[in-house]
Amino acid sequence: MKITDFREMYQTELQEARSVDRQLIEAFPRLIEAASDPDLKDALEAHLGAMRLRADQVEDSLTRQGADPGAHKDQSMRTMIAEAEKWVDMLEGPALRDAGLIASIQRILHYEIADWGTLATWAKQLADPDMTIMHEIVDQKKAADDTLTGLAKREVNPEAAP
Repeated sequence: MKITDFREMYQTELQEARSVDRQLIEAFPRLIEAASDPDLKDALEAHLGAMRLRADQVEDSLTRQGADPGAHKDQSMRTMIAEAEKWVDMLEGPALRDAGLIASIQRILHYEIADWGTLATWAKQLADPDMTIMHEIVDQKKAADDTLTGLAKREVNPEAAP
């Protein structure tokens, strides 16, 4: 498939980002189950709820644009989720597992922040009426990352470190 214009590139990347969210929505319950820290579980549950809401909004946006929401699948996220699950399975002990889980999810969040940041910029350039959603998603991803950083510094990493 050759992409020939900016709007088509935007829609294709939006389809990929929608794929990322759907893959994460499917994988997050397993990651939440692996967490032992109650604050970490709460933070991950809250992020999962926000992802579900945003994924529906993005699908609605793609449909309004005449694009098939499920047309593209992000392959990178499949790999990152598999690595997160492998990493969590390798770690012995709840505190160590929680620290590894935070690291894995932050890796995923940083990928998403870069992707949604690009989409927000492109949405503004194209005067997409749904550009506010893209900016809100970036803010939500950054807030989730900040929450995990705080948990890691305050609770999880000190408990996991010897």
